[in-house]
Amino acid sequence: MTAPYWSGDDVTLYHGDCRDILPTLECVDAIVTDPPYGETSLTWDRWPDGWPSIAAHYAQSMWVFGSMRMFMERAQEFTAWQMSQDIVWEKHNGSGFHADRFKRVHEHAVHWYQGAWSEIHHVTPTTPSARDRQVRRKARPAHTGHVEAPSYLSVDGGPLLMRSVMFARSMHGTATHPTEKPVGVLTPLIEYVTQVGGVILDPFAGSGSTLDAARCIGRRAIGIEADEKYCEIAARRLDQGVLNFSA
Repeated sequence: MTAPYWSGDDVTLYHGDCRDILPTLECVDAIVTDPPYGETSLTWDRWPDGWPSIAAHYAQSMWVFGSMRMFMERAQEFTAWQMSQDIVWEKHNGSGFHADRFKRVHEHAVHWYQGAWSEIHHVTPTTPSARDRQVRRKARPAHTGHVEAPSYLSVDGGPLLMRSVMFARSMHGTATHPTEKPVGVLTPLIEYVTQVGGVILDPFAGSGSTLDAARCIGRRAIGIEADEKYCEIAARRLDQGVLNFSA
């Protein structure tokens, strides 16, 4: 049994290759992760071959961040999974390695699952409430009868479905990891696939963003990170604890 690098009440962090650590763990409710895309020559950007197939033994529901190129090139590694949907994270700034292509200001997060969809835990993603909107009537010729008001207030019913394009500022300038994701994008994905008290696994924990987001909304979390430098950064982050506003 591998000893944790760091552990707290609701979070456990392991240091090592996820392909080695996963077989020592129990099954979890869902995976939310951001693996290396393998699209650059940077030393840390190396796709760990086979990890989606191994992960399929430990969860039936999984969100994976990536680019369209990544998912197309690695499609054969997701054969154990079925795709349900994808969301697009729109950033305030972009990145690109080519001067003759559109500047990429987005990333995908794809939801994968196994088995019957009816058996996969998922919570309908909604906005807090419908928005009132002002509706203007078409101009009518004057007459001596009853004249309707020129406009009226319309309410479109109950909560609206969240849109599949989510805008959130990237961590540029404040990130402690090269591909750090904002908690604002991670939180709705975690809420979609788990209930309060559920267990989230991140096999590529980085600086601990997924772990932090999970515990802040009442989930338990397990992280695995291969680079000890980022294990230490994540551990310091998790040491800060969570403020309790319920009182």
